[in-house]
Amino acid sequence: MDYAKMRAIAEELGAYAERLEGAWSIEIGPSGPILAMMCPSKRHEGTVHRIREQLNKQLRTTYPGYICATGPEIEHPGIGRMRRPDAVVIPEHVLDEEGLAVDATQVLAVIEIVSPSNPDNDYSEKLAEYPAMGIAQYMIVDPRTGTIEVHSDPCKNRYDRKDPYIFGDSVPFGPWTVDTSAFRRYGKAGNGTTSSGS
Repeated sequence: MDYAKMRAIAEELGAYAERLEGAWSIEIGPSGPILAMMCPSKRHEGTVHRIREQLNKQLRTTYPGYICATGPEIEHPGIGRMRRPDAVVIPEHVLDEEGLAVDATQVLAVIEIVSPSNPDNDYSEKLAEYPAMGIAQYMIVDPRTGTIEVHSDPCKNRYDRKDPYIFGDSVPFGPWTVDTSAFRRYGKAGNGTTSSGS
């Protein structure tokens, strides 16, 4: 199926999702359009919030007019993909435009927080798709293991560089730095001991 048809289906799914309860995302992956309910944990959302706050402070001086936002979808018709990262660095003005997705050529960086229910998506499909879209920086934060990977230097469908970190590190991410000392693992209390809730 060509991208125009998949995009039309995604638009229909988006209109349908607006009538449903809860939060939904629409993506176009290798098998076509996907409608998925979003139910991230508090720790997932807390990590996204901390990253956005830090990057937005630094973007004022490094890239005036850009913001780190949750959503929207980003798309690259050339490779037939539309994804919704947990956070994305984009020009602020694109959020005032009509339409469902931001052109991937306007995206400086993406951040994904690994979900316990679908960890392979961030480490496999998206790790190939984001460099193919030309996105310069991709950060994967994994609260299951307390690890972080920063991928850079895109070349076709892979990144030439991968830098590993652990929670607590000060992580270089393009021209920015992310302090991860307040990041929390799934299933762990604040002091690192096991907890019954996450």
